[in-house]
Amino acid sequence: MPRRNAAIKRDVLPDPLYGSADLSSFINVVMRNGKKSIAEKIVYRALDAVVARLKKQGKKDEAHGEAEAEGRSASAGAGKMKSHASALEILDKALLHVSPTVELKSRRVGGATYQIPVEVASDRGKALARRWLVQAAKARSEKTMVLRLAAEILDAYDNKGAAIKTRDDTHRMAKANQAFAHYRW
Repeated sequence: MPRRNAAIKRDVLPDPLYGSADLSSFINVVMRNGKKSIAEKIVYRALDAVVARLKKQGKKDEAHGEAEAEGRSASAGAGKMKSHASALEILDKALLHVSPTVELKSRRVGGATYQIPVEVASDRGKALARRWLVQAAKARSEKTMVLRLAAEILDAYDNKGAAIKTRDDTHRMAKANQAFAHYRW
């Protein structure tokens, strides 16, 4: 039991360009030293780079293909909106791939500390996915953070990369410590 009151959940305002609260939270994770405008530029440029790379590679999932087809039939402004929608869908799918379903929590029982597998709540899973994606992007060797983040988002979208490896390692450790699951309460 926590000794203090639980922290109050704050509402995150949606970002100005896409209007998504999840993207705003992702921008906040990228942000360093309170420089939000720089973090916004990095994330927006990375999303543009992701969409451009997917178009260049010719990879189209059902949402991206529909967005492009509707963009051609509508005006140029509507096509830009569909590009935004596909960029958000790509990021959401990448974060969904990275988010874990179980994690380990330390529990002290009778003088010994056990790593106990616990199911992850959806909010915590999204938060971990954002954090792991940014950490994996920082560790990459591309020249700028925009390129690193774009490459890591694409890798997560394709179920590969360092962020996916972190999720798999977490799941593997939880599976290995499944024998201590009865200590969960």
